Amino acid sequence: MDTQFSGINSTKRVKRADQIVESVKRWVVVEGIQAGDKLPNEKALMELFECSKGTVREALKSLEVQGLITVKTGPNGGAILAEVPYELASDMLRNFFHFQHPTGPDIYQLRKLVEPEIAVLASVHLNATDLDELSRLTELCAEPAQDIEQRLQQRIAELDFHNHLADRCGNPLLRFVGRFLNDLIKDLVIFKKVQLPEQREFSKANLEYHRKLLCAFKTQDTVKVHQLMAEHMRSAEAFNIELEAQLSQGFLTRQD
Repeated sequence: MDTQFSGINSTKRVKRADQIVESVKRWVVVEGIQAGDKLPNEKALMELFECSKGTVREALKSLEVQGLITVKTGPNGGAILAEVPYELASDMLRNFFHFQHPTGPDIYQLRKLVEPEIAVLASVHLNATDLDELSRLTELCAEPAQDIEQRLQQRIAELDFHNHLADRCGNPLLRFVGRFLNDLIKDLVIFKKVQLPEQREFSKANLEYHRKLLCAFKTQDTVKVHQLMAEHMRSAEAFNIELEAQLSQGFLTRQD
């Protein structure tokens, strides 16, 4: 037990509860602990870290807030290690970026790099069910939107197409980055710009690229997949630059 939580004493003046939190995180990484494993009980933690019950409980509460444990009550309860939900990690990071004010073009500078790689990696993992879902999401956008609500649903369906690929790419870092960028687009592009006149050419281009990508996925033509996704991202970036200009012009007009 002592070796599992080694390194608790630090030359830096860190609050004891925070030291316990960092020790648990280090233990999980070094020992390869899995979600569902239990932490030692409160009494054992108090003895191990030579601290009070209040300090242990403060550390456990911090771990719970961060999504790293769940706490169950009762005779068989205790602190159980949990995999941090994607939604929690994304929410926290998006809160940070809300105050950095990234634009659509800012997002696409990174999206142009990761989306072709995600698509290529995903292409070898897609099964018939995946292809059916990608086709369903694509065809949701086939008809012109009749109102703002339908426009919003179609934009989200387009992003869900890319989220599905991220989920199938097999690389946890690319999966997170891909989904996170799509979340930023929802927050900072779609919901901000949905009131602008619809860019039908943008919708048409997205539809055509998704249909072509589906064909390339079915034949597992990874060269074509990479080419199409790279073109798709450049096209989407160009439309977003135009949207930024429209939004800026609308803001200036309202100030007059």
